[in-house]
Amino acid sequence: MLKGIRAELNGDILQALCNMGHGDYLVISDMNFPSDSIARQTRLGRLLTMENIPAPQAIDAVLSVLPLDTPIQPSVGRMEVIGKPDEIPPIQQEVQAIVDRAEGKPSPMYPVERMAFYDIAKKAYCVIATGELRFYGCFLLTKGVIPAEEAVR
Repeated sequence: MLKGIRAELNGDILQALCNMGHGDYLVISDMNFPSDSIARQTRLGRLLTMENIPAPQAIDAVLSVLPLDTPIQPSVGRMEVIGKPDEIPPIQQEVQAIVDRAEGKPSPMYPVERMAFYDIAKKAYCVIATGELRFYGCFLLTKGVIPAEEAVR
């Protein structure tokens, strides 16, 4: 255990989040996503897991240490509901509230069509599979930067 680090963040996940660079994508996936096969195609090349917790809890833990990309562009993508791209299921509403809280302001997620989501995921830095059972619990997070004046020394 480390002080100030949430228990959900194991060493492998912390290492991956630290190694990601500005603009790299992180995939947080539900249990129905082809996490292992997609993860093998990412930069990290292997699957990371937070398998006993739901996606919103995983995202909340990740955002406790990971800066999102600039406010100029949306930094969190959500998988679109097939045939209903404007529908935002309850799981995505939960994650939206977590993102808004982490950013300290409304930061709308952007929709990504399912097959396009898979294509982007293959180019991501890594995939973290969660224990999320609900459909459409898949998200893309874009890593931002920490300004020098905010960095802990």
